[in-house]
Formats: sequence, structure tokens, C-alpha cells
Amino acid sequence: MNELVSIAERIAARLIERKQTIAVAESSTGGLISAALLAVPGASAYFIGGGVIYTRDARRVLMDIPNEAMKGIRSASEPYAKLLASQIRARLATDWGLSETGAAGPAGNRYGDAAGHSCMALAGPMDAVITLETGSSDRQANMQAFAKAALNLLLENLR
Repeated sequence: MNELVSIAERIAARLIERKQTIAVAESSTGGLISAALLAVPGASAYFIGGGVIYTRDARRVLMDIPNEAMKGIRSASEPYAKLLASQIRARLATDWGLSETGAAGPAGNRYGDAAGHSCMALAGPMDAVITLETGSSDRQANMQAFAKAALNLLLENLR
């Protein structure tokens, strides 16, 4: 967690300096992205909120993304990550929306992705999306790697 908080401290400084806010929609990281951002003192200046969107029900109820909106989009994909990032940004009226969706392991997901697969997206003044394949089935290590990649995606786009 220390490595995640170290990245979050740099993110916090940039967001505070710019007077910008962020919201997070994460899945297989289980809240690690939000926890890192919230571990920085003064987080209330930039962190508005977020959620662990782990199931279809959570997607529908918490994100207000109906099943019909998912037509042609599968979970744990770049299009879905983009949708989550833009939806959390819009729902919480923030400058930035950050999302993560994937398969932490030890097995892959029902969509055919192997353990260690994750897609992350950023919506805001700049949009970005990446896919990470760790090649590992270690659930906890993947969760950490996914959270680190998502935080670094945000940090890189705040430069």
C-alpha cells in the first residue's frame, strides 16, 4: 500500500494545485485506488467519491448503466472502462473520472479474460485507456498492480 500512497501523494498535489476533483469506479482492485487517494491528508479537497462496481447489479444501481447500454460492450474491456470513467465523472460532477475493470484471479473471468487482465480508463480534460496483462494468477499481487497502473495513468495525464 505504501507504493500506492506514494503515487497518490503526487496526484493529490497536482489536483489540489489545479483545484480539480476526481471520482473513482473500480472493480477488481476492490477499493485500493480509492483507499490510496484517501490515505493522503487533505483528500477532501479533491476526492469526491466512488465505488466498487463489482457486479451487474452494482453497475445498474450505483452507476445507472442499464443492461441495454451494455449492448455490444463486455465487462473487463476498454469500452466498458471508458463508460465507467465517464459515468462516474458525470454522476459525481468531477473534473476527472477514473475506472478499473478486470480479472484479479486466481482464475480468469467469465468473459474469457485470463487472470491478470485489467482495463483502466480516465475521463476528463484528457481521456485515456490502457489494458494491463500481468500474466499472473496471484490475486493480491494483481489487485496491487492494477491499482498502481490506474493511479499512474491518472498521474501521467496530470502532467
